[in-house]
Amino acid sequence: MADKRKRRRAEHHLSDSDTDGDATATTSKSLPFQKRLKPDALILESLKSLADSVRKPNPNQTRPMTLADLSPSLSSTCREVTDLSLSSVQSTIETLVLSLTKSILAGNGFSFTIPSRSSSNHLYIPELDRIVLKDKSSSRPFAAVSSVRKATITARILSLVHQLCIRSIHVTKRDLFYTDVKLFQDQSQSDAVLDDVSCLLGCTRSSLNVIAAEKGVVVGRLVFSDNGDMIDCTKMGIGGKAIPPNIDRVGDMQSDALFILLVEKDAAYIRLAEDRFYNRFPCIIITAKGQPDVATRLFLRKLKLELKLPVLALVDSDPYGLKILSVYGCGSKNMSYDSANLTTPDIKWLGVRPSDLDKYNIPEQCRLPMTEQDIKTGKDLLEEDFVKKNPGWVQELELMVKTKQKAEIQALSSFGFQYLSEVYLPLKLQQQDWL
Repeated sequence: MADKRKRRRAEHHLSDSDTDGDATATTSKSLPFQKRLKPDALILESLKSLADSVRKPNPNQTRPMTLADLSPSLSSTCREVTDLSLSSVQSTIETLVLSLTKSILAGNGFSFTIPSRSSSNHLYIPELDRIVLKDKSSSRPFAAVSSVRKATITARILSLVHQLCIRSIHVTKRDLFYTDVKLFQDQSQSDAVLDDVSCLLGCTRSSLNVIAAEKGVVVGRLVFSDNGDMIDCTKMGIGGKAIPPNIDRVGDMQSDALFILLVEKDAAYIRLAEDRFYNRFPCIIITAKGQPDVATRLFLRKLKLELKLPVLALVDSDPYGLKILSVYGCGSKNMSYDSANLTTPDIKWLGVRPSDLDKYNIPEQCRLPMTEQDIKTGKDLLEEDFVKKNPGWVQELELMVKTKQKAEIQALSSFGFQYLSEVYLPLKLQQQDWL
């Protein structure tokens, strides 16, 4: 009888051991590389060192270099706009209209001289690490059939902006479009001329008091004032706080974060917000939900410069993810005239990088074949000067084009829905694995 009880206890113990082993195996299978993680305290120490290196003033560093400093040595004359007060914008428009009126009274008609924003009229300056607009212009005469409509739209936009200056109010780009739908026909046309008007007047687009609808969101260890109201981004829920479209009402930024995490996709942002990733690793999480909008770019730059924090970027492993990252860091060609105000220096590419696909054993069924257009975009990026400047970017892009594989951030969910926040990002931070 005693022998039977011993055998039952032995069998029960063996059964428990097998169950534990299976559970361990399952956990190990669902969360690969988790055992490589060190205690959070050690990871936080390395992050504090990173933050301190950014905050620590460099005694050898003089004031930041500007386009004016480099102009004598540049191969082409370049231009950039500045922030102007409403009264200055109003005065500039009135001076322009007065000169056009004189031209009409002299019997010469009128024409706008618009800075060209064509793809060939841009220059990447390595010393500034951003794209700027060259000084080529084109004429937009009212008397020519080919340009009469665009000249009319330009005059109409100038008139509307002048009204905003007088009333000292903001409107959205959509509001602007609906003031004359029959003339503009499509919002893309009024939006494009609005950028032309910024170049023409020599001011930033935000100086015109025309804003885009709210798109970007922020969550995490940040407190700031929005038009006088104090906002605590740790108490904004999963959705976070919408980034104000007019950056001039944002101030009093306070944070105990160690870094800023720039996320390309809304889905990855929600995962990190719901998991309260910013409490485990003190950070500010920000996303524009895809293509960067002006407000998010301005807000990110303000965060970086005022709080003096490193910026780490999490984007898809495809050419478009890298293009989005480059827009934040070096600027877009479409708005190169305002790159001084819209770019954030020294953004680190944290992931998801092409080399991560094999490094983290991303399953084949979660990898996507690159289309011919993807491959072309990747090869075009390899020809860009801002990519060539960073050997790590070149190596990753070449690997992507060679393997013809891409993957989204969500491919990490194949190991578990919380793998991104529980293993992938902590391990990346631990290893300081960024470019």
